[in-house]
Amino acid sequence: MKLGEKLRYLRLVEGTLRGLGREMTQQDLARALKKEMGGGLSQSYLSQIESGARPHLTNSSRMMLARFFKVHPGYLVDDPEGYHTELTSDLRATQDRLDLWLINGAEEFAGDAELSHAMLLIARHRDTRKCIVLLGAILEAPELVDRLSEVLRPAGGSSAHRDGARKRSAGGNL
Repeated sequence: MKLGEKLRYLRLVEGTLRGLGREMTQQDLARALKKEMGGGLSQSYLSQIESGARPHLTNSSRMMLARFFKVHPGYLVDDPEGYHTELTSDLRATQDRLDLWLINGAEEFAGDAELSHAMLLIARHRDTRKCIVLLGAILEAPELVDRLSEVLRPAGGSSAHRDGARKRSAGGNL
């Protein structure tokens, strides 16, 4: 994958993670870099990188983008000829697939703000797999689900959750 493609992909993911409902534009990125990183890159510089007119980043630009997108600086270079993503470690590939799956799910369920937000929170966590495994462990003890719901969202929660909790406490099965 070329550097420009990676930058476009990172803008897409970042826009989703920020709840924009779309990819970050180059202008959005330029503004966010200035505001959040204290320095910046121009929209025209980003355009040159993405179009391939400028095939390499300066070291300071690479480091700023890596910090902003929370990726390793080594990611922000062209992949060598013949490089395939299947060569990445199984653990990293699994983490990336989980993150992408959750981000896509958050977009698909955007109408359910609570669910969409929860999916994005898990995708943003540094160990997505651990979060999902933990959720599985919690679900193995149904009483723990109800207790955690009461403690973490005593007055809130969705109406479907509250209705389900009432049915269970009244002896109904779901």
